[in-house]
Amino acid sequence: MKFTKKYETYMRGIRTKEEELPGVGLKRLKKMLKKCRSQLTSHHQTASPSSSSDAGVRCAGHCSVCDGSFFPSLLDEMSAVVGCFNEKAKKLLELHLASGFKKYALWFTSRCHRSHGQLIQQGKDLVKYAIINAVAMRKILKKYDKIHYSKQGQEFKAQAQSLHIEILQSPWLSELMAFYMNLRRSKNNEAAMELFGDCSLTFDDDQPTLSCSLFDSMRVDISLTCSICLDTMFDPVALSCGHIFCYLCCCSAASVTIVDGLKSAHHKSKCPLCRQAGVFPNAVHLDELNMLLSYSCPEYWEKRMQMERVERVRLAKEHWESQCRAFLGI
Repeated sequence: MKFTKKYETYMRGIRTKEEELPGVGLKRLKKMLKKCRSQLTSHHQTASPSSSSDAGVRCAGHCSVCDGSFFPSLLDEMSAVVGCFNEKAKKLLELHLASGFKKYALWFTSRCHRSHGQLIQQGKDLVKYAIINAVAMRKILKKYDKIHYSKQGQEFKAQAQSLHIEILQSPWLSELMAFYMNLRRSKNNEAAMELFGDCSLTFDDDQPTLSCSLFDSMRVDISLTCSICLDTMFDPVALSCGHIFCYLCCCSAASVTIVDGLKSAHHKSKCPLCRQAGVFPNAVHLDELNMLLSYSCPEYWEKRMQMERVERVRLAKEHWESQCRAFLGI
């Protein structure tokens, strides 16, 4: 079965459930590209009647047939898919991590009282939804470049990453993967072991990597080594650009204190990796990933926790001493 048919079947299947989820209109986008190719071939044959092949037909610069409708349409669809995925994943994980009165309040305000098994299945469905839409976006951009003999599709993908609408860069994807692995560890949830067996945490040369096998031979590998301290991440946070670091490392990179936090970071502060500005205030704490790492390397975690505690006390002390000096005018 071709991917387009597989994708359409999948989207029809999920639309018969509770609500209709946004997707990528592969058939419609392919029709745009087909129309573009036919018009280019017709124009080429008119300009060069003696030519019998359209193998050399190319779009010179930007394509008026595609660029006015193809990219804006795909951009809207990608934004809708990523926005839907992020919102649903956030609500699911918030419900799982909540405790006490907050947990009961969230359950009460939900549309229906879901069992624990239903929450697990919902998480699995969300991961599948993210993956299959990521493959769909990759394939249609690859087809665009093939038809136009260009790299505009890859450039658009890079633009999507800068706009935070690349679904595989969403921090909620890594959180959902960690969510499953944490459930697999639970003795009370042995049924969850069989739900997502292709997700794993590996340590190669003490370098942790969170991996997930995807459709169409794709694979997501998320390095859990902080690029700032070059150690296994502790209290990880994901910036809005998708890159993950230790919380203290992020505070240092953003030039803010742990007392003020990342929300106080200047809007011109840049990600240490991609150099994108304004990515610190909306950083997301990856609590499920933090729990997964603490379970997976307990000895290292205990040692790192003691070091972090000493460092946080020192930084907090320095912060309040500087505040006191400023107040007294010393």
